[in-house]
Amino acid sequence: MRAIKKVRQVIAHDPLTPTAQIFAQLISSLVDEVDVSLKDLYKLDTSDFQLAMDILQEWRLDRYYMGKAKTFDVAMQALEMNKPQAKKSEA
Repeated sequence: MRAIKKVRQVIAHDPLTPTAQIFAQLISSLVDEVDVSLKDLYKLDTSDFQLAMDILQEWRLDRYYMGKAKTFDVAMQALEMNKPQAKKSEA
């Protein structure tokens, strides 16, 4: 199971626990691209801290693939823009 799904389950199960609140802050910080408190992350027990690190790793990887997909999309658009010009120059 992916870390993001595990965290969602932790938050949904009991959103008022300190652990759920820390995970919610972490996710919010990642979405908003703002700082997250390491001090708060250190309050997590060892397994939850590792889950937070897994979230960071997945988030970074997902952003890489999202950036890669955006680059592919722009490249395809550029090729599509060039097709009418290629047909005109052949005529």
